[in-house]
Amino acid sequence: MIDVLVNNWPLFAEGFVSTIELFALAAIGSLVLGTILATMRVSPVPVLRTAGAGYVNIVRNTPLTLVFFFFVFAYPRLGLVELSFFTLAVVSLTVYTAAFVCETVRAGINTVPLGQGEASRALGLTFPQTLISVVVPQAFRSVVPPLTSVMIALLKNTTIAAGFSVHEAGAITPALSERGEPILLGMLWIVIGFLILVLPLSAMQRTLEKRWRVAR
Repeated sequence: MIDVLVNNWPLFAEGFVSTIELFALAAIGSLVLGTILATMRVSPVPVLRTAGAGYVNIVRNTPLTLVFFFFVFAYPRLGLVELSFFTLAVVSLTVYTAAFVCETVRAGINTVPLGQGEASRALGLTFPQTLISVVVPQAFRSVVPPLTSVMIALLKNTTIAAGFSVHEAGAITPALSERGEPILLGMLWIVIGFLILVLPLSAMQRTLEKRWRVAR
């Protein structure tokens, strides 16, 4: 069993390093974009609310594979900035995951008591200042568990990039098949690799949840 990993270590290492890079970049991008969308959805400006709701409803009901198809095959035909397959994969994952981050953060914003916003306005803070300084920090504390679940789903979704010329963990199995290696043993090592990546996220979730529960 260990021979499959040892004999193909460069293949496994390259695949999981690429997976980690995809995850890290898409996680940052989706958190930023998702938070912006969440603020749009609770904005007092009707146009912003409609735009945010439209984005979320369209993207959440679109399979991730179709999002990849658009950016990998349709986007280059637009004649815009030429991007690598890896960058297009990051964009696809970011655009898709941001919709779920948005709804998670919006749910957290709705848990913040209305009195917090009213007190902020009474002190002269504008709507953006109230969101940034008062509401969003409290909202993030309450959405740590569901937001971590979204990030874990994002980590697993990176495997779809393998079907679009990006060598990451999802591309290891076909490569092992070409080399005549036992596929089931290779898949077992891939599962172990993902467990190693997921467990720290779960541990971080529990740590932050305990710390912020005490802070509240």
